[in-house]
Amino acid sequence: MNEHGVEELIGVLYEMVQDAKNVPFSGDKCSIEREKVLDLLDEISNQLPGELKQAKTICENRSEIISTAKREAESIKKAAEFEARALVSQEEIYRNAEKQANEMVRNAQNRLKELKQQTFEYVDESLRVTEETIAKALSDVRAKRADFSSATGNQQPANTVLIEDV
Repeated sequence: MNEHGVEELIGVLYEMVQDAKNVPFSGDKCSIEREKVLDLLDEISNQLPGELKQAKTICENRSEIISTAKREAESIKKAAEFEARALVSQEEIYRNAEKQANEMVRNAQNRLKELKQQTFEYVDESLRVTEETIAKALSDVRAKRADFSSATGNQQPANTVLIEDV
């Protein structure tokens, strides 16, 4: 009968008592095979300490498992909080970098506008100075030519084209 657990053995014992025949002239008493009952009780007695020990181990392990699970849950929670803070930090870094990049683009665009304006002013000033220099040179050439003509007494040739001031 070793293949049966304590619960099964108690069930068999219960059925034996329930199915037992009443003793004549006594309402509550019954007749059971003594050897079978004693064998069942011995087997229950032999298995009970093992099952009780197993139940204690399960209960102890249950507490340990719960403690381990609580520690793991706390560890997971802390890791999740750390990761959440890291993600928030990364998001903040990204936003700051994006803000700085946008500021740099605006500054570069403003600087480009300034450089274009300065270049335009420089070119315009250079052209004005060049124009004034050419006009002065033309005026000097005309004056020298007039001096030359009056010194030699010659008139200007008819095919000479005078450049007019612009």
